Amino acid sequence: MRNRDIERQIRDTAEQAGERVRHYADGASSSAQSLLERGRRRINERFGKRGKPYGQQLSHAAEDLADEANYQYRRLRRQVNRHPAATVAIVAGTIGAFLLLRRAFRSDDED
Repeated sequence: MRNRDIERQIRDTAEQAGERVRHYADGASSSAQSLLERGRRRINERFGKRGKPYGQQLSHAAEDLADEANYQYRRLRRQVNRHPAATVAIVAGTIGAFLLLRRAFRSDDED
């Protein structure tokens, strides 16, 4: 008799847990769907009517960023070729400063 009661309680608990999981999953699914729809509407509002100007602005910004990165890379490469010892000293100093700051700000819990 006691084993049957335990089995029934376990079965009931499992069914309740399953119902809760389904309820939470449905809620999460509907929330994700509404977020997706809201994001889609915002994108259409922002780029739909005036898509070309924003597209051009994004394109120009990407080109500017690529040009700046290329310029900085070439500049750094020239620096390394002209002054290799100074470059090594700068890199070593930067790494050392990082390690010192990390050690100084590390909490006692991490020791």
